Amino acid sequence: MVRKVFCRKYQEDLEGMSSPPYPGEKGEDIFNNVSKRAWEEWLEHQKMLINEGQINLADRESRKWLNEQMDLFLSGEEYAKPAGFKPKE
Repeated sequence: MVRKVFCRKYQEDLEGMSSPPYPGEKGEDIFNNVSKRAWEEWLEHQKMLINEGQINLADRESRKWLNEQMDLFLSGEEYAKPAGFKPKE
């Protein structure tokens, strides 16, 4: 049986993930409140932000910024996009 969650990004019941994507409280929050679809879309968007913005993940401030963008993305709020970004329809 498919596990459903009320996705905070899409504001509807959607298929949930099979396990938390992070350890601890943050991972549990994402697991319980973000759909598998939204999480997979975030992973793709995160790759684009890292590659296009040449984000150095060894830098603490860069990781903090990326984490803030994840929170915005998964909450359905305005988030950073690379120049010329056009979302998929």
